[in-house]
Amino acid sequence: MAEPAAPRTMRMPDTLLIVLMLAILAWAATWFVTPGRFTVMDGSPPRLLPGSFELADGPLPAPLFGTDGSVGFVNLLFEGLVTGSRTGATIGLMAFLLVIGGVFGMVTATGAIDRGIGRLLSKRGASSGFIILLFLVFSAAGAVFGMSEEAIAITLILTPALVRAGYDSLTALAVCYFATQIGFATSWMNPFSLIIAQSIAGVPALSGIELRLAMFALFTALGAAGTFLYARHIRQHPDRSLTRAGDAHFRRVESSASAAPQALRRGDVVILLLLLATVIWVGWGVTARGYFLPEIAAQFMAMGLAIGLVAWAAKLVEGPNALAEAFRDGAAGLLPAVLVVGMAKGIMLLAGGDNPAAYSLFNSLLNSAAGFTAALPQWLTAWGMLVVQSVINFFITSGSGQAAVTMPLMAPLADLSGVTRQTAVLAFQLAAGLGDLLVPTSASLMGCLAAARVDYAVWLRFIWKPMLGAYALASVFVIGAHAGGYS
Repeated sequence: MAEPAAPRTMRMPDTLLIVLMLAILAWAATWFVTPGRFTVMDGSPPRLLPGSFELADGPLPAPLFGTDGSVGFVNLLFEGLVTGSRTGATIGLMAFLLVIGGVFGMVTATGAIDRGIGRLLSKRGASSGFIILLFLVFSAAGAVFGMSEEAIAITLILTPALVRAGYDSLTALAVCYFATQIGFATSWMNPFSLIIAQSIAGVPALSGIELRLAMFALFTALGAAGTFLYARHIRQHPDRSLTRAGDAHFRRVESSASAAPQALRRGDVVILLLLLATVIWVGWGVTARGYFLPEIAAQFMAMGLAIGLVAWAAKLVEGPNALAEAFRDGAAGLLPAVLVVGMAKGIMLLAGGDNPAAYSLFNSLLNSAAGFTAALPQWLTAWGMLVVQSVINFFITSGSGQAAVTMPLMAPLADLSGVTRQTAVLAFQLAAGLGDLLVPTSASLMGCLAAARVDYAVWLRFIWKPMLGAYALASVFVIGAHAGGYS
């Protein structure tokens, strides 16, 4: 008698398929929606002139095949991949992803991080304390210097070690990327979003710090507690992890639950110190010298070369060929993120780009969103700004870029609707930080997911409940700030 066929289970669509569906929607929209543009005033950063929005004569349909540099549906991936400069999306970001992927492929191959974290987690009480400490550190990093793309490198470090310690890749994403975005969203001093938004809105830099510090403390405490509870649950019930099958890539052959932690080997301490020194060096470079993708990639490359020499001298790897292979495999592991970054940029180009002075669908959306906010009851206007900024975050995931484009409209709109400009800035920063935890157009999110080998659809299944709570709490803060005349 034949055995019954195994029941079919519904498989979530691949991340590239999700982005492709968004591309189809964007292409269809170009045939029906009329693009618009604004007048841009000179300045640093440039500002939009309120009331200057104008529509084109009609829709500007994007072709199926783009020629002579134009973007069509079937060439949006290529155009997205070759757009930008060495300092930004997409060329610079793709290079950054490939470099750090290769570097941390080498670092992982040494085994030093696994052995170091394994020894730490083996100590009584270290398990819970370590998870909470990681969340607090990364939340502070997001708040102080806007840690974002740097989280990709940290995710490459943490994921294998935490999985082998009995947790899962979602735990690594929570303590690193989720924490940095919580800090980013509730920062009291982030120079790359908050201070830019305050300067455009005409609000004194670093003003309103008391409410933001309280907001940071509450969001971080709740996030750390929730992450700890999830991590403890997964360690006790590993079969309940959404990424149980996918995390097999990171596990040792033997069960990490039953295997005793390995002793540190000769060279491990030096490698861990080099890693710590590089993290401090990158933090200093970003805050004190304004380092961005090229410089950060060079810093990590320098670390990789130094660690490679130490690992070779200490015989932690079989030889230079093993290091070269680890670099190649590490870079290849982030290739899916590179493709998603290119697709996302291609969608923006297909819709006309994000230049406020050129006709694009995004500008029409921005103008309509401002009108929607103005039409709300006064007590709800501040919350409407949070909603609008969250939608816009899908198209502009850069905190500084979103501030430059939206705050010239939101600041005068706040004056007209009785909302303080400080509250408008608060709505912006919450939406900009929390939104990057959800939108597939966020390069830092997709890079971290690729580093942890977690599919975007799985991430949404994991994060949707925490995000509901985070947005509910953000709404309370924004509405409360409006009610209290936050300034």
